[in-house]
Amino acid sequence: MSIYDYEVILSDGTKYKLDEYRGKPMVIVNTATKCGFAPQFEALEKIYEDYRGRDLVVLGFPSNQFKQELDDTQEAVESCRTTYGVEFPMHEIKDVNGNDGWPLFEYLTTEQPGILGKEISWNFTKFLVDREGNVVKRYEPKTDPDKMRPDIEKLL
Repeated sequence: MSIYDYEVILSDGTKYKLDEYRGKPMVIVNTATKCGFAPQFEALEKIYEDYRGRDLVVLGFPSNQFKQELDDTQEAVESCRTTYGVEFPMHEIKDVNGNDGWPLFEYLTTEQPGILGKEISWNFTKFLVDREGNVVKRYEPKTDPDKMRPDIEKLL
């Protein structure tokens, strides 16, 4: 199975497969609006703005796995938009670990294990995917998104 086979759900309930982004590099990040790392939304949005003309896609996946997200998807996304100016695609709130988690994140963590192996340790774990769908790098939550720019540049 490749990354392009995974189905996800946008915040408005629209289902789609990541095949929609075939041939485009992606930054995939689990988010939470009440997390201390939430100011990273601004840097992620700036990356999206700076590189989307070169096909980069940033995809946000809100999760309340660590009890730092609002309960309602629409409220969470609206908070991201009004507080941080987020315009990149945001998805339905769902866990990122365990049986109730996005299967996509099980795939991502298998391809790029972290400190806790196949688990997401906290909000704002970021994954970089190349144009061929390979998960090329994982960034821990504390990593400033701007530190990803050299790796992103290599993929464009």
